[in-house]
Amino acid sequence: MNLILASASPRRSELLVSAGIPFTIRISRVEERHLPGEDAWQYVKRLAEAKARTIESAPGEVVLGADTVVVVDDYILEKPADDADAARMLRLLSGRRHQVITGICLRGASRIVVDSETTEVRFVPLSEAEISDYVKTGEPMDKAGGYAIQGLASKFVDRVEGCYFNVVGLPVALVYQKLKEFERMHG
Repeated sequence: MNLILASASPRRSELLVSAGIPFTIRISRVEERHLPGEDAWQYVKRLAEAKARTIESAPGEVVLGADTVVVVDDYILEKPADDADAARMLRLLSGRRHQVITGICLRGASRIVVDSETTEVRFVPLSEAEISDYVKTGEPMDKAGGYAIQGLASKFVDRVEGCYFNVVGLPVALVYQKLKEFERMHG
């Protein structure tokens, strides 16, 4: 069974490589727009499935789509639009707990599995100077919630409850578990 990653995310690729899960990349182009009345879990699962469905696949291939958001007070934070948006997000996260939610979809020839992982993260209080300095690095710009836990923002994270790799961008253990189910059914 061949895994196809429907993502251009370098972090998702790195996580799969680190876990020893072989894959091929086929980039999915899906408009990421939140629908009215849709909660964060519905949103990431819908996008993950849409990404998996847009990729053509051959028999024996399983397509993996994924999408990650950060949620604070039921407010969904995606990738920042610009530096000001990144700073706004970091102010919201400063000294508080938030959830990182990743939806995943595995699509084979005759089966689709959609699931999600939620990780609780707590930030230390951040000063305006810390926020400004971090935003100036450019690191927040392509990250949900405007930060990279595995990068310079690691010093802002006081506590993680749940899957750390989910915060990086892919709940690897969940993906692996679902892949094993596919193999058992089609092995």
